[in-house]
Amino acid sequence: MEPDLFTAAAEDRQEKDPASSPLAVRMRPRTLDEVVGQQHLLKPGAPLRRLVGEGAGGPAGASSVILWGPPGIGKTTLAYVVSQATQKRFVELSAITAGVKEVRAVIEGARRAAGGYGKETVLFLDEIHRFSKAQQDSLLPAVENRWVTLIAATTENPYFSIISPLLSRSILLTLEPLTDDDLSALMERALTEERGLGGALTLAADARAHLLRIAGGDARRALTALEAGAGSALAQGEAEITLRTVEEAVDRAAVSYDRDGDQHYDVASALIKSIRGSDVDAALHYLARMIDAGEDPRFIARRLMISASEDIGLADPAALPIAVAAAQAVAMIGFPEAALTLSHATIALALAPKSNTATTAIGAALADVRAGLAGTVPPHLRDGHYKGAAKLGHAQGYVYPHDVPGAIAAQQYAPDGIHGRQYYEPTRYGAEARYADVVEKVRERLRGGP
Repeated sequence: MEPDLFTAAAEDRQEKDPASSPLAVRMRPRTLDEVVGQQHLLKPGAPLRRLVGEGAGGPAGASSVILWGPPGIGKTTLAYVVSQATQKRFVELSAITAGVKEVRAVIEGARRAAGGYGKETVLFLDEIHRFSKAQQDSLLPAVENRWVTLIAATTENPYFSIISPLLSRSILLTLEPLTDDDLSALMERALTEERGLGGALTLAADARAHLLRIAGGDARRALTALEAGAGSALAQGEAEITLRTVEEAVDRAAVSYDRDGDQHYDVASALIKSIRGSDVDAALHYLARMIDAGEDPRFIARRLMISASEDIGLADPAALPIAVAAAQAVAMIGFPEAALTLSHATIALALAPKSNTATTAIGAALADVRAGLAGTVPPHLRDGHYKGAAKLGHAQGYVYPHDVPGAIAAQQYAPDGIHGRQYYEPTRYGAEARYADVVEKVRERLRGGP
């Protein structure tokens, strides 16, 4: 028996007793037009519409696609909609349980279906990043010869997790995180439509906001929490799902946090100031508040990168690379795993020795420039590569530092107006103590000293 997204028994049970299925299942879109979000992938002529037969005429057939995005934003839903709407033979496999044997069986079945009665096959392969290179290789002939049209779903970066030959034979579609407006529209549909809650309940504004925070951009999580709140409200004979009801139903208190208002900036400010003050526990508290409230992890990572230069600098030269690596990791993995990476970086920055000399140095230099102390570049430092530069005196008298002992040449680098000014004043905290020892010796050599 061919695997399918939903067995015949489950479909029959759902038809006879729709309420027996979870709300998230009942509210699955039935057509591409009902899909919430991802509108950039659903325009006329887009690959997904061609998979269901819309605009599929002419010599160009539907392309295989790879759906990339975090959990809960619609990859499986899109595949389900295609399975319901397409007139093609639809087969589903999961890379968690399937192997080369199962893939070859599907391909052989697809070739028989195409040759026997002209039926095309769409293969949905979930979690494709779990397939080894050899397992992915087994898909290549079928995709290249279009024995199957592949829909592959992955939460991992496909450029790292999927072999290049398969990527080159498919169209990569990046799913965007669902916005609060997308999830709010989905919950409203679930509240009012007959297949959902059928208008039996209303949803308080603060309860809706809490559900959006709980969801974290995950449609499945939003509907599951909504259903829990609805069940609690009905059990208590209430006609409205309140914040108290939702908190009790999902056992999660609402955090006072407005991602677009004062709380957003106040908590972010407290996080950075706690890191600056080396209070690692307070920093982790504010980080947890931002994570629990559904703050964009990329925003948090950007703040950490700024902190690494603003408050730590050369006292710990590893701080900025740690923060940058955290930002890159967060962009690749997203929540919930990104919480671990943000915690890693926050702890490292909070416990690092502190120096704000990178901040004060550039601030002092900018102040002089803005005050008109820019000055002209000394002639011996000017570009001397073009014809006629020598006649103008450009690059004449320049001493190449690598030609002198110690590679420090005693010559003027700054314009006349600021010659001798010192912007960088190192501390003796952490690794910057080394720079404090070096900078005075270097400045003395530049002035012609021993």
